[in-house]
Amino acid sequence: MIRIWARTVVDGKITRSYIYESIDNFVEDKFHAHIEKMCHELDIPTPAILKSHITNYVDFNNAVFLPRDFVESIDFDKFIIENASVSN
Repeated sequence: MIRIWARTVVDGKITRSYIYESIDNFVEDKFHAHIEKMCHELDIPTPAILKSHITNYVDFNNAVFLPRDFVESIDFDKFIIENASVSN
């Protein structure tokens, strides 16, 4: 099961927040699909996903998307995703 906390930040303050859950296990090939669903729920554009975003999520349990990662204009400074799964 995947559980990811997605949020947008402006001047260090959270402006949108969403907990995404999926029964799927994490697979790098489906990372983009998960990001698309989170962005849809937050009503923000989907960013360009680089290998470094996937690597940061896998290695450090989070990834940060900056304005340069979006093709469309955005109203926030950062889009952050963080692994929120509780391990037993």
